[in-house]
Amino acid sequence: MAYTALEQMRKVNRQRFGTDVGPFEPALYGAGRAGNDLRSAALRFLHERCEGLRFSPEKTEEEVRTGRYLGTAVSRNQIPYDMQMDIDRLCLERELENFIGSGFAEDAYTVYYSFLRMFVGTYGQSSKMIELLSEFESNASTLLMKHRDHYSHSVYVFALGLAIYETNEQFRRTFQTFYGFVPERDEHAAAAFFLEFWGLTALFHDIGYPFEIPFEQVLAYFEVDRRKRGPGSLFLAYRDLGCLSGMSDAAKQHFADLFGRPFDSVEALLAYGIEKRLGAAYGVSENYLLDTIRSKPTEPDRFGYFMDHAYFSATRLYQELAEVLGEERITEGHVDALTAIMLHNSMFKFAIAFYKDKEKRRAPLKAELHPLAYLLMLCDELQCWDRTAYGRNSRIELHPMDAEFDFGRGMIHALYCFDAEESEKIGRYEADYRAWEQNGSAGAPPRLKAYSDMAEKEQRFRTDIEKIVDLSAYPLFVTTFMRAADRKSKHTYLSGSSFLHMYDFAVSINGRYRYEGREEEIPAEQLERDFDEMSLEYQLSNINQVKSFAKYLNAIGCFYTDRPVDFEMLRAFTEEQCAVFAPMEHARWLRAHRAMGWTAGNLYETAVPEQETDRSALREQMRQHKLCINGDFGELEIARHYLQLSEADQGKDWKPFNSMLKLIRKFDGLRIYKLD
Repeated sequence: MAYTALEQMRKVNRQRFGTDVGPFEPALYGAGRAGNDLRSAALRFLHERCEGLRFSPEKTEEEVRTGRYLGTAVSRNQIPYDMQMDIDRLCLERELENFIGSGFAEDAYTVYYSFLRMFVGTYGQSSKMIELLSEFESNASTLLMKHRDHYSHSVYVFALGLAIYETNEQFRRTFQTFYGFVPERDEHAAAAFFLEFWGLTALFHDIGYPFEIPFEQVLAYFEVDRRKRGPGSLFLAYRDLGCLSGMSDAAKQHFADLFGRPFDSVEALLAYGIEKRLGAAYGVSENYLLDTIRSKPTEPDRFGYFMDHAYFSATRLYQELAEVLGEERITEGHVDALTAIMLHNSMFKFAIAFYKDKEKRRAPLKAELHPLAYLLMLCDELQCWDRTAYGRNSRIELHPMDAEFDFGRGMIHALYCFDAEESEKIGRYEADYRAWEQNGSAGAPPRLKAYSDMAEKEQRFRTDIEKIVDLSAYPLFVTTFMRAADRKSKHTYLSGSSFLHMYDFAVSINGRYRYEGREEEIPAEQLERDFDEMSLEYQLSNINQVKSFAKYLNAIGCFYTDRPVDFEMLRAFTEEQCAVFAPMEHARWLRAHRAMGWTAGNLYETAVPEQETDRSALREQMRQHKLCINGDFGELEIARHYLQLSEADQGKDWKPFNSMLKLIRKFDGLRIYKLD
């Protein structure tokens, strides 16, 4: 039983009602327990290895003593605390499953959202840290020569790390030993530790890109004539970095207590953390590391005229942790996550290992020295598929559109898939490569990035990774293949807006459910407080409604945008329009509830006298809902079920969106328009 608190609640309900009414544990995805592909392995890690994640024996003891549950569902004190933790973990599992299946940035958003709620704090406090990464990339990166997505990329990196930990016993044991866990005895505790600190490392390793993008934009302007960057290039440098590198007096004291010595800045803490892990193996001193770190944002000309976003990712994440968690709660594990981020882009490669310099080159990084840094650099290199190309040169290069992985037998088999429509371009490259070979392989071989790096005999893609991280214990095999792209699977719609709206919209929809027509009268601050008081499951339910909005509008010939366009504005949905998308929303609701383990029934309304229980709480404890459908069901069953609903229940599937029409006008001028 992977979700033990759900099973415990099931036993309580069986004793209470004399029959098995749930809650029932949702099934693991697909092949699940045996599969070594990316999706199966990553989800199996969350489903089985993370048993007991974030449980609190103290809260359970208090619940037993007081007879009062401490967990939150739609409101507080409705379910056991540990049951809420199990449901939170199931939410993360389901959102990651959705993302791996789709690759959509909107599904990456809910993975971020779930992780932040579980391990950092309320989403509203940290939202801009990740939302702005996506906004900067999609709006500013088209001016660059080379740039590709880092938002969805980071969630893929996160999933890759989970899959490797799950399937590679040697890495798993290395990680456990490094952090003092006893293999076999501490399996679940070690997995929980890994999930938290790998999540911080992987999901936030690129949040500093909004600082690198302006730097690259200036250089790109002067590279239009293809002049290489170097002396004579105009470039940006950053000053007054204390807002990112500064520490409070309380933080200085905390780290002095933690490490036995004082630090005057985040930069000094990073230098210490890197020297502690890598200093002896690579002969780098703390002073050298500190000078290198401090020079990254202020003297980019020292580093080939490149700005290292890793500096800003690490310092920005530190400040976020200090503000949301509190400086006194930052541990050595957090520092390892920060130093892994600091190392991942260029610092380890060019300032420590010098991996491209044949004379100065040092050994690739071993997992035993810094497991988080090792895994981040490996997964960051492996994740090169399904990334939106923004830069002008990036858009004409040939990158893999998909990838398949087999992590079995302690190895990594990576199969990168290229679009069959590019076969003519690939054919020209291969002809050029054969001609180069026939001419004695003189000069540099022809390249078609990134296809040539994977397909050529030199295997530049794999060999470069081998120079960065030691693969002797984790053999990597790379192959390529082609297939026709399924462009319809991306479900791209005309509607477009920023992720900055998604949280606000979800808050607004929840306000409609709570205040039934009075939501416009309620201050926005109160709507947000109400939203934050719900469990992660209910917050995601509202967010996933919002994510489907573009699909529903497309079905009725409408779209939303925050840009002025010459189309007729929609002010309210007609009955005919509601009749189209209301069943679609009901289908989404049914599938989401089935995925989360809900079953059909109304025992919570009939089992005990009304005055003796909170029926809403009883519904949550059973995870039973009268509007669900049991078992497998398809479109026909959903359509019949919708038609059988009462008028009031049908209204739940469309009225929130009419309220949303009114509320979204408050947010940055977003409007809905008709196509005809």
